[in-house]
Amino acid sequence: MNTQFDKKAQTQMKVILLLIASAILLIVLVTKSAITINAGENGVVFRTFGNGIDENEKPLGEGFHLIAPWNKVFVYSLKLKEKAEEMLVLSSNGLEIRVDVSTWFRPLPGKLPYLVKEISTDYEGTIVIPAMRSAARSVIGRYTPEEIYSTKRDAIQDEIFAETKRILEEKYIAVDRALIRSVILPETIKKAIESKLEQEQLALEYQFKLDRASKEAERQRIAADGEAVANRIVSSSLTDNLLKMRGIEATIKLSESNNAKTVIIGSGKDGLPLILNH
Repeated sequence: MNTQFDKKAQTQMKVILLLIASAILLIVLVTKSAITINAGENGVVFRTFGNGIDENEKPLGEGFHLIAPWNKVFVYSLKLKEKAEEMLVLSSNGLEIRVDVSTWFRPLPGKLPYLVKEISTDYEGTIVIPAMRSAARSVIGRYTPEEIYSTKRDAIQDEIFAETKRILEEKYIAVDRALIRSVILPETIKKAIESKLEQEQLALEYQFKLDRASKEAERQRIAADGEAVANRIVSSSLTDNLLKMRGIEATIKLSESNNAKTVIIGSGKDGLPLILNH
């Protein structure tokens, strides 16, 4: 009786252990198989017993996914990233300049499998930084220190952006913009450039003052010429008879006013009447 009971207990124990083992195995498989892709990310599946990464396979989008536990998933952010790089470059005349350049970039979503398979899982170090350095050296090498430091800085920045974009888009990476954050020249060169720029500014201010004075003199000359012409026209139209007639008209108006006065006819200059107020 006890023997049968022991066998039954052993059988039940084996079943329980098997269930526990199965549950543990299931938990492990689910843990290994389940993956969550967060917002702004995509995942590339690496099939261990297949052909690795299939470039034509659509990346895993945001959300929960189940995969075979023996496969791997490489998860990448599709959000814009900034990479800053400080480097020494040579200007067109061979002067060594230190520049700090930033680039904003992100993987092209539909090309993520190509990027991982053909470039590297660490594509930033493999392709982004070398592309930034190459573009900066290529572009800055066309300009003088003065142009880099002041007059052509925006144009240089645009060219670095265009060159970086050209390189990286061929490698499945989109570039949003590039920025020159700082330019550091040798102190002697920097002072020479700043002194030259200051002198040019003073020359422009002096020229502006000369132009303004010249324009004011021209305005006054034109005004004087206009006034002289007006005076000549008035003088040519004021004859003796016209002046006498205007004087008589003024005398008549004054004589018609209510003020007490004495009018002496023919006693004024040129025969005009005199008006004496009381």
